[in-house]
Amino acid sequence: MGILFALSACHLLNDSIQALIPAIYPMLKESFSLNFTQIGLITLTFQMVGSIFQPIVGFYTDRHPKPYSLVVGMAITLVGLVALALAPSYYAVIVAAGMVGLGSAIFHPESSRMARLASGGRHGFAQSLFQVGGNAGTSLGPLLAAGVVVHYGQRNILWFTLIALTGMLILSRVGAWYQQHLDERKANGTKEVHHHPVPMAQVPFLLTILLCLMFSKFFYLASMTNYYTFYMMQKFGLTVSQSQIYLFIFLFAVAAGTITGGPIGDKFGRKFVIWLSILGMTPFALLMPHANLFWTAGLSIINGVIMASAFPAILVYATELLPGKVGTISGLFFGVAFGLAGIASAVLGKLADATSIAFVMQVCSFLPLLGLLTVFLPNLKEERS
Repeated sequence: MGILFALSACHLLNDSIQALIPAIYPMLKESFSLNFTQIGLITLTFQMVGSIFQPIVGFYTDRHPKPYSLVVGMAITLVGLVALALAPSYYAVIVAAGMVGLGSAIFHPESSRMARLASGGRHGFAQSLFQVGGNAGTSLGPLLAAGVVVHYGQRNILWFTLIALTGMLILSRVGAWYQQHLDERKANGTKEVHHHPVPMAQVPFLLTILLCLMFSKFFYLASMTNYYTFYMMQKFGLTVSQSQIYLFIFLFAVAAGTITGGPIGDKFGRKFVIWLSILGMTPFALLMPHANLFWTAGLSIINGVIMASAFPAILVYATELLPGKVGTISGLFFGVAFGLAGIASAVLGKLADATSIAFVMQVCSFLPLLGLLTVFLPNLKEERS
């Protein structure tokens, strides 16, 4: 449990830094006279860097585990923060965002493997605990940005380097634990035995279904993470700081909901959780663009809580399809998550420039209907029984 809590805490630190970037978009928009397309390209940069490198990192570490790679990843994120604080131009912001994306790309696959290793067989619980740290960090980013960066300026991003330094210290201890585990396994000559729950010929199709479900989740999440503040400002006349409080409420709901998906999946099966988490939010998502300020906030909380359990369930389901490939699968799915979020940000930014933020929110409210694809997934819990 100590390792799981340490990994979850570092996930919080890592993702709070990630969330800082979209949280300061209104400030960057004003400072560098950016349009929504340029804002979308910032997210596209750091998300696509993460998307490309995470599967590569996961594939490599499946064969060559690197216990201290997490410290290196956090150090790269620290350098990216310094570059972002001192960036004199839009293109310098792009480079800094790419470095933050690279740091996260190194962090996620190997930390996900360590969480599974420390799970004691409760894989869903371990993944949820790990993920709730990341979602909590994502929710804290806008709050910290509102309190520090928006009020005091871009250079105060340097304060966030203390978060990265704290993460490096904790991860060095986690790396030592993992190194000890690897040494013990090598000394004992232990080899893992894997059971495949479905025929290998079905695996590509099932992975494709899971990736389509990821598309519905992360396009919707990107619309909220990147453009919810602008939506609240335009529709209800809120200030930047006020809109970021509402974004924090939504992202905190995502964090609160994350912890439920894994344990429920351990008990009732991943497919049940995927049905509930993605398709279950459809009526609330469809209502939100037509609600007043109070109900917009309330429906965003409901959507965040229901949707949040999807990713741990999807990720554990995928690792059960291909046991022994935790790094590869984690890298692939975290990479796809990053890539979809980046592409969504750019596409939705372009759509917002061509139409309006309100129209973007209406279009994205239909995305949870893709949850119907869950019908094609077999129940792996029943397959193993």
